[in-house]
Amino acid sequence: MLEVLEALLSSTLEYFPALVFATLGATLCERSGVVNVGIEGMMRAGAFCAAVAALSMPTPVGVMVGMLAGAGVAAVHGALCIHWRSDQVVSGMALNLVATAGGTYLLESLYGPNGTPPIQQLSRWHVPGLDGVPLLRVFSGHSALTWLALVLPFVFHALFYRTPFGLRLRAVGDKPHAVATLGLSVPGLRWLAVLGCGLLAGLGGATLSTAVLDRFEQHTPAGLGFMALAAMVFGRWTPLGALLAALFFSAGNALRIGLASSAPGLLEVIPQGFLLALPYLLTLLLLGFQGRRTHAPAALGTPYEQESR
Repeated sequence: MLEVLEALLSSTLEYFPALVFATLGATLCERSGVVNVGIEGMMRAGAFCAAVAALSMPTPVGVMVGMLAGAGVAAVHGALCIHWRSDQVVSGMALNLVATAGGTYLLESLYGPNGTPPIQQLSRWHVPGLDGVPLLRVFSGHSALTWLALVLPFVFHALFYRTPFGLRLRAVGDKPHAVATLGLSVPGLRWLAVLGCGLLAGLGGATLSTAVLDRFEQHTPAGLGFMALAAMVFGRWTPLGALLAALFFSAGNALRIGLASSAPGLLEVIPQGFLLALPYLLTLLLLGFQGRRTHAPAALGTPYEQESR
């Protein structure tokens, strides 16, 4: 029983970083009042560019390239939504479609449909003294990104609720015209949030191809960006809520993997497609349970127009 629990916890920690980075990025963006359903596309761009860069560069450099790729996709979203005041949902979905098609075309043109060649994974950290401790040893043997994912939500919580920047960011998502009366730039704050979101989503995608896998595959990130949006909503647009929601959804994904590997006879009773859909079914159930109880920013999705003050 202890071995099964350790396997589930280890698998949860393996997939958790990518999801929490993307969820924090979505939280940062939407706290500023900009809807971003293009997280999936930003993660895909980050995962692909990180894997390609890691073929000829050190893997940590590839991760940074993936972050910049996510920020590049986010810059397009920012230009459309902040500068041109386009529909934010349509912009995000268009970016997802372009990233999916573009990533597929580049992958098959350069490397074939089976994925990029293998890359050197990020090094694993083994914590002295934990390898022999039951249950706690699951925290050893993960990349540095796992530890960063455990710490970063607390950093964002302090940023949101203990700094002037966090106050301005939350205010621009609730009452942007009040922020403008203080002489602050509403578009500037939203641009920072959107680009920061792209960096984090790109980091989430890069985590998949450099720490979880050792390549970019056709299906990456396999809907993880949409799950990050659900985790953001379930976490009520807060960093610590994002942490808990990401842990829960990662545990659901780990449960799916554990059931398929440890109980192969289960596939004779339950269709494999149901197990594959298990994390997403949990997502839908939790969102349905939450119902109308929402803490979304008041100006979320509303383009800022200075002349309407």
